[in-house]
Amino acid sequence: MSHSSPSESSWQTRSLQVAAWTAVAFLWLAGGSNYLTRTMLTTMRGSIIEEIPMTEAQFGLLTSGFLVFYAAASPFGGYLADRFSRRRVILWSIFAWSIITVISAYVESFGPFLILRCLLGLSQAFYIPAAVALIVDYHRGPTRALAAGIHLTGMIVGAVIGGVGGWLAEKHGWSYAYLAIGLPNLLLGILLYLFLSEAPREHLEQPTGLNQPKPISLGAAVRSLARPGPYYYVMACLGIQGAVSWIIIAWMPTLMQEQFKMGQGTAGFSTLGFLYVAQAIGLLGGGFWSDRLSLSNPRARIIMPAVAILVTTPLFLITGWFNHIGFTLLCLAMWGLAMGFLGANTMPIVCLVVDARYRATAIGVLNCLTAVGGSLSIYGVGALRDAKVSVSLILSFAAVGVFVCGASLWLANLAAKTAGKKAAAA
Repeated sequence: MSHSSPSESSWQTRSLQVAAWTAVAFLWLAGGSNYLTRTMLTTMRGSIIEEIPMTEAQFGLLTSGFLVFYAAASPFGGYLADRFSRRRVILWSIFAWSIITVISAYVESFGPFLILRCLLGLSQAFYIPAAVALIVDYHRGPTRALAAGIHLTGMIVGAVIGGVGGWLAEKHGWSYAYLAIGLPNLLLGILLYLFLSEAPREHLEQPTGLNQPKPISLGAAVRSLARPGPYYYVMACLGIQGAVSWIIIAWMPTLMQEQFKMGQGTAGFSTLGFLYVAQAIGLLGGGFWSDRLSLSNPRARIIMPAVAILVTTPLFLITGWFNHIGFTLLCLAMWGLAMGFLGANTMPIVCLVVDARYRATAIGVLNCLTAVGGSLSIYGVGALRDAKVSVSLILSFAAVGVFVCGASLWLANLAAKTAGKKAAAA
């Protein structure tokens, strides 16, 4: 029987650390590409409609179709990342959405455009579950939430620079914009193929014999995740979080225009600027402190975002009933900060409450619920606006959602605590 020398063990540790942070760096770029290619459509609306005549409802359907396919495919994409190589799932996903982006430059009518947008949602649904699962396979313990948070900041950057599509479309046409963004994505896929490595999985690092892990199957994954426990509360939290976040992204600029008589550009910049900057701070700061606090209490990964979300609840009520821009911007910043805390800790929370074999599947289910909650809330607020419901009442409804979101996460904390006591007693 051979044993590694101390120098060999140290070299292996350093090599694994380099691979772990290399993965975060390349997936940061991939995450940015993921969000850039999905959001750039909305910034090119005028240029696209000028060349491909369509109604407002049809243009909205381009995003709705994306969300429907994205939501439906996310759980299955997560399962594939658990069942097979996470690296391969990531590579197939990024090459698929890059090729779809390039092909989109050549469509000339609404029907093919809608099909490509649906296929884009399908292809991108496979990325996030595999990427975050690969990151936590590499990063265990004191770097897990920070690594997850850094990865998500790439998606924020991608969403923010989605306006590049609008600028390129204005200068050179929307087809040029799709080519200018899609072709470099193919190069990024090649770089990931060359430099992204598969990480060892925790559930496979067990001694052989009686403790050998059972093979992964779709039925076993469904049964495991359907078992009553903390994961139920996490699902409720993420579904409601998606609803509230999409209300803010889709409708808050309009509400600020009406409340404070802002121009369209100023309202949009103020809303997304405060939201995304605060979220980036929350992702990095929340990830860093969660990693530190979890060394003494693993449930700190649940407690931190739960408290941050609950603290934000009264700010939504104040924003709705007191017409002051300071309260509104503070509310946006606090929600962004809380979402940063939650984003950095979502996969670490899943690692606490879900069987290690089904982590990516669990994230896929959460992605599905977030997309469904978001699409329903966008439609719901539109219906309320058509019914002449006041801005104050809409924000009050959002405040109820924020409270339920935070309370669900706190219940997940209590359920995890109970489960931990039972496991210790056994």
